[in-house]
Amino acid sequence: MSELSESKYIKKSFPVTGMSCAGCAASVGSTLKSTKGVEDADVNFATHTAWASFDPDQVSLEDLKSALQGVGYDAIIEEENASEKQEEAQLKAFNEIKRSLIGSAILTIPVFIIGMFFMDWAIGKYISLPLSAIVLFYFGGHFFKGAWKQAKHGMANMDTLVALSTGIAFSLSVFNTFFAEFWTSRGLEAHVYYEAAVVIITFISLGKYLEEKAKTNTSSALKKLVGLQPNSTTVIVEGKEEVIPITAVKKGFQILVKPGEKIPVDGTVISGNSFVNESMITGEAISVEKVKGQKIFAGTINQKGSFVFTADKVGGDTLLASIIARVKEAQGSKAPVQKLVDKIAGIFVPTVMVIALITFIVWLILGGENALTQGILSAVTVLVIACPCALGLATPTAIMVGVGKGAENNILIRDAESLEKAHKVNAVILDKTGTITEGKPSVKSESWFDENNIVKSILYSIENKSEHPLAEAVIQHLKGEGLDKIELEDFQSITAKGVKAKFENQTYLVGNRALLTEHAVNFSAEQNKLVQELEQERQSVIYFSNENKLLAILAVSDQIKENAKLSIANLQQQGKEVYMLTGDTEAIAKNVADQVGIKHVKSQLLPSDKSNFVKELQAQGKIVAMVGDGINDSEALAQSDVSIAMGKGSDIAIDVAKMTLIGSDLQNLPKAFHLSAITIRGIKQNLFWAFIYNVIGIPIAAGLLYPINGFVLNPMIAGAAMAFSSVSVVLNSLRLKGMKL
Repeated sequence: MSELSESKYIKKSFPVTGMSCAGCAASVGSTLKSTKGVEDADVNFATHTAWASFDPDQVSLEDLKSALQGVGYDAIIEEENASEKQEEAQLKAFNEIKRSLIGSAILTIPVFIIGMFFMDWAIGKYISLPLSAIVLFYFGGHFFKGAWKQAKHGMANMDTLVALSTGIAFSLSVFNTFFAEFWTSRGLEAHVYYEAAVVIITFISLGKYLEEKAKTNTSSALKKLVGLQPNSTTVIVEGKEEVIPITAVKKGFQILVKPGEKIPVDGTVISGNSFVNESMITGEAISVEKVKGQKIFAGTINQKGSFVFTADKVGGDTLLASIIARVKEAQGSKAPVQKLVDKIAGIFVPTVMVIALITFIVWLILGGENALTQGILSAVTVLVIACPCALGLATPTAIMVGVGKGAENNILIRDAESLEKAHKVNAVILDKTGTITEGKPSVKSESWFDENNIVKSILYSIENKSEHPLAEAVIQHLKGEGLDKIELEDFQSITAKGVKAKFENQTYLVGNRALLTEHAVNFSAEQNKLVQELEQERQSVIYFSNENKLLAILAVSDQIKENAKLSIANLQQQGKEVYMLTGDTEAIAKNVADQVGIKHVKSQLLPSDKSNFVKELQAQGKIVAMVGDGINDSEALAQSDVSIAMGKGSDIAIDVAKMTLIGSDLQNLPKAFHLSAITIRGIKQNLFWAFIYNVIGIPIAAGLLYPINGFVLNPMIAGAAMAFSSVSVVLNSLRLKGMKL
């Protein structure tokens, strides 16, 4: 294809409604791909979104929508409120499934009691019939609709198996209710199987409910990211302030930012100065000083000062908008663990149907006197014993126990996907600030050369008036010493150097080395040696002096968490490569990495750099876990195979992540990987038990033992075997509760 023709194609994402399983997603994908003018397309069932790369000269979004409507689905192509409409559709689907689950459960109880304990009660079957009909065709109607939709396209899924087994069991029961003499005249009992049909619907509805519950939270992280941008802002028009909506801001506008306000768009400072909290970009707790000519970014938060800047990037071009887009794209690339079950069901269903048909034909040919009746019963028995109840419970029950076990150990898990992949992780990326370190600067050491309460009170008072982010660390350090605030004179903030003030006609300085050098403050050999040692340790140094001599040196740093080194050693013992990524300087990053035993370090990274590094590792075939706590980590978290947030981190990091470690103890990280291993082992065991009954039961149900010993499996016994398979799956899941992490 030529470059010219390639340039014609545009890529668009849009929500799709009406999908109930991974088979539906495959149907949507194939429909889009087969539409004329579409180069490529894909569907994500977890987020109910699709994308298509198409030639707008040959096909439009309206055409794609029409194509999907033609096969029973729909698309939301209005760009302005597509996400809101999709959320409404998902919420409606969730509420519908919840209502169906509650309704079917209430009506199933009396049917189950009658079928299991009062099976000889003559009136019982006439009570069970209408209750079962409501459960199947009203509360469980979506299974039959889904099965019909799949059948129209020559496909089969879990809905097909549920509809087929329950439909035949119900139909046979209705026949036996009104035409019992058909069987009794032939010396056979006319059993009804209403309880089997309704229990299947109720249990499978429970699995669907758990699945949909996880899906309803997919957009919350994006909402909070969007919420970082203010709705309005103050612009300077002909020297006057005017408040306008954020959507009206154009490139080149002059915007005034006041203390405490969120910065609306990306730009360059043209007057004034302040400190800006850029933790959403860098993850660093220390705010950054902004003066004329420096860049600022949408979503970051201004501190105490005011400034005017020129808008450089607005709308979808801002750094915040790109983070939102990347998070959305990375989230859309996920698929739930349930797709494995749907794939198995896609093969399992037609296989069972063929076996049931073959069973009927073989009995018809070789069955002798009762060939027809035994053929029907055996075929139905095959379908009943092959019911997917245990299959439907295999994943959700193990996940429920695994999630509960995690909660007991301070590990919150959002979905099955993270548990599915976590035990496969071989590369772990750790953010520095707030993950390995505490995320809050504090005074690590202090050296006083003229220590008395008056001198300390002067420093305490100066730092209380300072806007520098490190000042808060000094204030908190001195707060417990009972110092008084002193009235200072001539307080001045000196850009990029520090502050100075007067007390009793004496000038005092607080800031960096450059400030003291400018005022010709001398250092002794001992003091110079101390400074060199602190710089080698890569500490942030605050100098306090008067006009003549140095009064104190304070070293400020972000403390490493207590269990960080041990946790990282445990991860390395598990065979995982550990990487540290940070927006901080190379020197500080290397110092922290050396202390905790990490060999692979990347520093001075933007959010996109972190996300790109995750992609690099994934391109090498690694299964990557990202652990972070800040807004700046959200891109990388969304891109990673397993995303883990620290519980004391930002809401957005927690929302994007599929796992959250409550508190700040990194020891929970190795536990999370172990939890994944035992839960996935439980799911595999459950799937084994769910199928072993079919492997053994289906041949017996078909009549394999009849030529040997005359044994024919009754559908009622088949129903009991099906129920026992479900019980064994649940009991095996509960067994996980007793395991230690």
